[in-house]
Formats: sequence, C-alpha cells, structure tokens
Amino acid sequence: MLTAKDIIGKFDLQPHPEGGFYKETYRSAGQISSSALDGYYSGSRNYATSIYFLLTSEAFSAFHRIKQDEIWHFYEGNPICIHSISPSGIYSKIILGMAIKKGEVPQYVVPGGHWFAAEVIGNGNFGFVGCTVSPGFDFADFELADSTNLIQLFPAHQLLIKQFTRV
Repeated sequence: MLTAKDIIGKFDLQPHPEGGFYKETYRSAGQISSSALDGYYSGSRNYATSIYFLLTSEAFSAFHRIKQDEIWHFYEGNPICIHSISPSGIYSKIILGMAIKKGEVPQYVVPGGHWFAAEVIGNGNFGFVGCTVSPGFDFADFELADSTNLIQLFPAHQLLIKQFTRV
C-alpha cells in the first residue's frame, strides 16, 4: 500500500510554508515581461509553473492567496477539500478526487486573488495532487493569511478561518 512517506521520498518533497509537502516539477523557459503584466506583478514571470503537492491529515494547507489562477489536479490518495473565500466574501468548497459519481472532481481552478485552504478528507491519510500556475508562481505573489486580519475582512467565516490558519 502506497503511503505519504513513500511519495515524499520518491519525489523528494519538501515542507511548504502553507503546510504539506511540495516539489517544483516545471518552470517554463519563456517569460512574460513585467510591462505585459500591467504592473500587477513585481517583475517578469515565467509562462507557467507546476508542482507536486501532498497533504496529510495532520498537514493541512493554511489559508493563503496568490495573484494567479491555480489549477489543482488530483493524482492519488484520499479526496481533498478546497475551501475558498472570494474577495467579496463568498465561501465555496470543492472536493477534489476521483469519486465522480459522488460529486468529486479530478481538476479544479482556484481563481487568482481568492483566499483558499485545503484539507485531506479522512484521518491518517494523504492526498497527492499537482498544482499548475500561470503566469508562473513566484513567492512574491504568495500571501499567507493572518487569522486576525482575515477574520476582520470576513467575520462570517471566523470558525473556518481559525481552523485553517496557523498565525
């Protein structure tokens, strides 16, 4: 039986600041100039980037946001619940997995600018996914949520925010 430890070792995954484990697997050679990005980004960005990403029951992905859309692709393990709060405060959740008849989806796009967190469904388990970002990911575009500030923005989601933040 495949375990989280097997995947972490096989793909040399490292701890991610938001939680879970990751490894960058692709960064396009081509770049988009900062002038073509309308000043929204600080500098140029690669066309696209992709990572392996693994969450465990103990290691959730804390609320964070990036400027770009992020496409999640399900690979293996237990389903993952993605919690999202839009800039206007609308909450949504999606279950990423392969039980399509139960409403799970194997791929999902988190819109840029949305605050989002993710958790594995089930105890003692893992979920293994890939994430693709375009324009390419840069940590300059990454913002990890502070619970106090996020609750001030979205008080209706206070319990969820407290559950999926670390600060």
